[in-house]
Amino acid sequence: MKVGIAYNAERVGAASAAPIAEALRSAGGDAVIFSLAEPFPPMDRLIVLGGDGAILHAAKHASALGIPLVGVNYGHVGFLTEYDRDEGVRAAHLCMREDAETLERSMLEAELGGKKAYLINELTLLRRVSDGHDLGVGKILAAIDGSDAGEFVADGLIVATPTGSTAYSLSAGGCIMTPDCPAFLLTPVCAVSSKARPIVFPDSGVITLSLFGEGELYAYGDGKFLGEMHAGDTITARKAERSALFLTESRQELFRRLTQKIN
Repeated sequence: MKVGIAYNAERVGAASAAPIAEALRSAGGDAVIFSLAEPFPPMDRLIVLGGDGAILHAAKHASALGIPLVGVNYGHVGFLTEYDRDEGVRAAHLCMREDAETLERSMLEAELGGKKAYLINELTLLRRVSDGHDLGVGKILAAIDGSDAGEFVADGLIVATPTGSTAYSLSAGGCIMTPDCPAFLLTPVCAVSSKARPIVFPDSGVITLSLFGEGELYAYGDGKFLGEMHAGDTITARKAERSALFLTESRQELFRRLTQKIN
């Protein structure tokens, strides 16, 4: 089995991959070490050394290739990682197991201005705040499968996957969903009305968000800028055909790890 070991060069040195590569070779596997800034080489499975940002970056590429991955945390929280930085050899052993359990994490396909983006955590719309512009809230219309889901007057709006429910959405007051929930989460950011509450909706639905009134919104996908929205513009999001595949020792450990990291 050929296992890639990708490292975030801003946080991790290539030397950190050496003992993991040795463990893979001792188990009869083949290891290829590369930086996340490099193109992905051919591989069967992937170990990522870095924080959640590195995992998101790697998982998007891996999902397009159908490659399962496991993360070793070199960041701060590491919601998406299976192991801490001193447990890299355990990641190697997991990758060499033919019967290793795979956790499938659904993704969003967002489309704005004819351009598509594939997201693991969330799609976010935020009001524009910059020099020379008046401070004003965003006014966003939401529709799910063509049915009105509300008008939100707020700083922004988040469409989160179950994976993303523990990211920005959680900070904005959204609920936590387990990765196997067949649903997405619509979470307002600092809404004017106290009646505006997060909405969980089936991931079979297509959500359309549009800006009404004056002003501009910025669209972000997993924290990366996607484009600007003006009055009358729309952005759609639906469940992507591909998923991110994460290797795990046990699904039963999910809640323990989640509680541990949140606290």
